[in-house]
Amino acid sequence: MSKSPTDSSNIRIVSLYEDVLNVYADRGNRQAIEARASEVGIATEMVQVSIGDQLPEETDLVLIGGGQDREQGLVASDLRSKGPALREWSTKQVAMLAVCGGFQLFCNWFRDSEGRLLEGIGIFDAVSVVPESLQYRMVGDVVLESGLAGLDTVVGYENHSGQTFLGADATPFGRVLQGYGNNGYDSTEGAISNSCIGTYLHGPVLPKNVDLLDWLLNKAFAHRVGQNKTLVNESSSSPLEKASLLTRRSIVERAGLQ
Repeated sequence: MSKSPTDSSNIRIVSLYEDVLNVYADRGNRQAIEARASEVGIATEMVQVSIGDQLPEETDLVLIGGGQDREQGLVASDLRSKGPALREWSTKQVAMLAVCGGFQLFCNWFRDSEGRLLEGIGIFDAVSVVPESLQYRMVGDVVLESGLAGLDTVVGYENHSGQTFLGADATPFGRVLQGYGNNGYDSTEGAISNSCIGTYLHGPVLPKNVDLLDWLLNKAFAHRVGQNKTLVNESSSSPLEKASLLTRRSIVERAGLQ
């Protein structure tokens, strides 16, 4: 595997375990990033990393999707072996998006439905558990208010039994206006650490939220070249932007929030 991108201006994207963790088509996040990058004139290089593969020496963006308990168990040990490199990347402001099961494994630990304790990699100061007396799954549309610069309302779809509780050093990705969020109790959703986002939002989430997509893409671009980029599509009728706007509007209206 190459030590650096084939072109120094290309942003490198590492997609982790896409062949295993792809509940609700989370690979669509990668496809949306590639499409958006093409729209705004950013070249990308995609690196697929699965069980047993080595990480490249550097990257600008990391993606990991969701999976059921079985799939999480399959990748947990391999992910722990990659933990030191991923934590170092996080401190260097590499952008990351971890969704659902991937989010849980990026936390400190996860206790699954069979009582197994899976050690996470500690990108986020949080723990996740499946209650022993599980009475319901947390399923449905989510609308949240995010504190990230340039973002306001974020929408998506959640379907999880695990409950995530943030630690003292964790910052939530957003405040739930509709839905369950991390645990159904404290109105938090996801977590943020450096340029890393963890969330339960499927959908996939990025095509539904171009502002969030642009936030990640800009973080990746800044990591590569050392400066932000104004992400403006030359066409005023970007299909991705239109679809995102219509989807968000529909979900917000169904929630009675507009």
